[in-house]
Amino acid sequence: MTSLVQPVRVFIDPVEGTPAAVEARRWVWPLLILALCVSASGTLFSLRWDAAPDVIRELQSSGEMATISEADLTDKIQTTTRKALVGGIAKGVFVMPMTALLLAALLWVVSWLFDRSTNFEKLMSVAALSLLPIALYHGVLALCISAQHTLSAARLAQLVPSNLGVLMTDLSPKMARVASTVDFFNLWSTVILGLGFSAATGMSRGRALLLAVVLYAMFAGVMMVGLPGVQMAGGGR
Repeated sequence: MTSLVQPVRVFIDPVEGTPAAVEARRWVWPLLILALCVSASGTLFSLRWDAAPDVIRELQSSGEMATISEADLTDKIQTTTRKALVGGIAKGVFVMPMTALLLAALLWVVSWLFDRSTNFEKLMSVAALSLLPIALYHGVLALCISAQHTLSAARLAQLVPSNLGVLMTDLSPKMARVASTVDFFNLWSTVILGLGFSAATGMSRGRALLLAVVLYAMFAGVMMVGLPGVQMAGGGR
């Protein structure tokens, strides 16, 4: 029971709960919670998603709508829905644990660069614990999705408005991507990452939090601003 209570304590008292969970090397339960919540939100979305408008819009933008038959359109809508179901489950079961592992590996490299090498299992705990706010987001999202009869992809982004990009609707596409980086759950994860890294390596909390903010800024700049901008410039979706 203690192995489950310690990660949950991170939500209530991150300043004291995070170091305790890192020292106890609690990473299994956080990963299980993360996988369950992400899989639940992805699965429920695929069941509630009305894929027809999004598929038709995509076919119209590519010029295929005029040549596709009604039977092929129905098959494409069903295939898209099935892909969303499989993708939602796979994201929780495979992608998120792999993300935690890659984050732990990155933290190991950073600790080595700052001459703060530590046990890798502690860094794995830091990575898993820092993703708990993301698990909470998907848990809340799953509850919101379950209350919907049908759902569109655009509506999904507005169910849990946690970033400035959703709240500020009059921004340009570029500024909206920048504003989306100011996200409550992502910043919460960043704080836990800094506190955990401090506990795992002995680095002062101030420096560890600053380091976590820098790492998040780099991640957000590439994954949330840079790559989507390149995709839009190239005509991607």
